[in-house]
Amino acid sequence: MDNTLQSICYKRGSLQLLDQRKLPLETDYLNICDVADGWSAIRDMVVRGAPAIAIAAALSLAVEVFHFDAFTGTSADAASFLENKLDYLVSSRPTAVNLADAATKLKQIISKAAAIASDANSVFQAYIEAAEIMLKDDVASNKAIGSHGASFLQHQLKNSNKLSVLTHCNTGSLATAGYGTALGVIRALHVEGVLERAYCTETRPFNQVSIQLNCCRTIYSATSSDNISRWGSRLTAFELVHEKIPATLIADSAAAALMKDGRVSAVIVGADRVASNGDTANKIGTYSLALCAKHHDIPFYVAAPLTSIDLSLVSGQEIVIEERSPKELLHSRGGLGEQVAASGISVWNPAFDVTPANLIAGIITEKGVITKLGSSTFDIRDFVQKAENKVCPCGK
Repeated sequence: MDNTLQSICYKRGSLQLLDQRKLPLETDYLNICDVADGWSAIRDMVVRGAPAIAIAAALSLAVEVFHFDAFTGTSADAASFLENKLDYLVSSRPTAVNLADAATKLKQIISKAAAIASDANSVFQAYIEAAEIMLKDDVASNKAIGSHGASFLQHQLKNSNKLSVLTHCNTGSLATAGYGTALGVIRALHVEGVLERAYCTETRPFNQVSIQLNCCRTIYSATSSDNISRWGSRLTAFELVHEKIPATLIADSAAAALMKDGRVSAVIVGADRVASNGDTANKIGTYSLALCAKHHDIPFYVAAPLTSIDLSLVSGQEIVIEERSPKELLHSRGGLGEQVAASGISVWNPAFDVTPANLIAGIITEKGVITKLGSSTFDIRDFVQKAENKVCPCGK
């Protein structure tokens, strides 16, 4: 029986999101009744992780239209309504490409449905079914990433029967519809009996907050101390303990020392957006880990679904990087607690950084692992095209 944590609980007409700001002390689910609730949950980081954000957004709109008592417009009006709602959802967080990619694909389905539908309800029904398929496909995609990654690492690394893997941020069941990307690879290694230990970083600086969220007329309150307030220390550690995977939590600043001691076989992280050349945006601190790994001759991998790849971007320089509130650094408890920094100090608080492709050894996807094949660069566009044409990217 699958015992993985669920960040998204959905059945037609009902959506609940696990409030990840409260973990690990409390496990509460918020009812999401419409797009406004979905937008707020994404922006306020109730739900986070690029794949999970996309699925939660799509399903929030599915729930809203499911409960329409009467929509008086035409099928074209229904299509316009859905497209506008999707545009609004995409504005919740700009860096993760999965949300924009999901919206684009859903708009294509909406357009096709509107062209043949005789009424608005038929368009809404087509949308609901498409959003539900995305939920199902995300879980299957994550499991494939885990399988490909575990197999690849065992063939590539020395002492593959006792691997120790370092990861950053949270990329497990809580960041996806289920199973996970980078953490999915770690989970697969553990199942196959070759994982000696997983190391997870604290992943500063976003703090757990004492906050009230008005959602569907119900007020939920969360409080926790600052020392359990990081994505790695709160969420990844929580998942690893829950799965009974041998794991150790380290401070972000301890990663280089851990590598120097020879205790890391590989680094695997997730991605919020991958440019066509392989440059990868991920949680702030990822670039530092990649530099440390390069210095210590440790392979650095990205694990992400193809939906995280943005072929429209030539390089990572074009990726829009979200900046969070200065209060997250100036005050405790995510900005709502007492002031902890000197008044008048300026703050730079990017949520993500971009790791150059030359520091990345491979990109693990649900269709296989993208490597440089002896060259110094990735040919991601060719890999994606073969995958979309259902031709094995390895040529078989």
